[in-house]
Amino acid sequence: MYRFLLSRQWVILTLVAVLLIPTMIRLGFWQMHRYEERTARNDLVARALDAAPVPAESLTAPGKKITTRERYRTVTAQGHFDTEREVVVRRRTDSDDNIGYHVLTPFVLNDGRILLVNRGWIPADGPSQTTFPEVPAPPGGEITVTGRLMPDETTEASGIKDLEGLPDRQIMLINSAQQAERLKAPVLGGYIVLMEPEPKNGTPERIGRPGNEDAALNYAYAIQWWLFAAAVPVGWWFLVRREKRDRETAEDAAEPQPEHAAV
Repeated sequence: MYRFLLSRQWVILTLVAVLLIPTMIRLGFWQMHRYEERTARNDLVARALDAAPVPAESLTAPGKKITTRERYRTVTAQGHFDTEREVVVRRRTDSDDNIGYHVLTPFVLNDGRILLVNRGWIPADGPSQTTFPEVPAPPGGEITVTGRLMPDETTEASGIKDLEGLPDRQIMLINSAQQAERLKAPVLGGYIVLMEPEPKNGTPERIGRPGNEDAALNYAYAIQWWLFAAAVPVGWWFLVRREKRDRETAEDAAEPQPEHAAV
């Protein structure tokens, strides 16, 4: 009755179905894992952003690596900007994906150590980007800055190549160890994204708050893959039943009809 299942066509179809089921189940678990990761990340970011500001020196120090729990924490520091040793970070985009620079300005603390401050985005002057752009000046004198603490950028984490031979005062990555070597001074680990004081005339353009990752989408994808996995055996059985019915219909049509005697 089901001898056709031993045919080459049906053996291949059955093997494909057998392989699809565990593959789709694994994909569902992978999406669920991504959902849990993104949910945990969103919770961590929310807690960091909602936490009360603390002095930057309480969370970082020269050579210190910023941890996941310290990332996005709001910190404050007192000192003054050193615009003479300011650099710009190449190939950075604004909220509309326009390419320009991030402005990285050393902030000299009262004890002489340096905190790197990403003051925001400015547009590129021209296509060559070989000269140092015109950068709006920050507030002068002794001030207090507030910003979100960020870990050092690396090629491994960001995918950005740390190119050599760049124009003067231009860099690819914000890295406290590299800047400590350039500045010949102790630099606190990581850097901050400036929140206050507000830039004059809105430039440099402030970097927005980190958004929530769409964890619900991964949850939906996980359910979708598991439904697909459940549908495979159902679909396979439906095809088997249809094939059996079609073969029976063909066999009935092929049987010779009895001759009727003439009256």
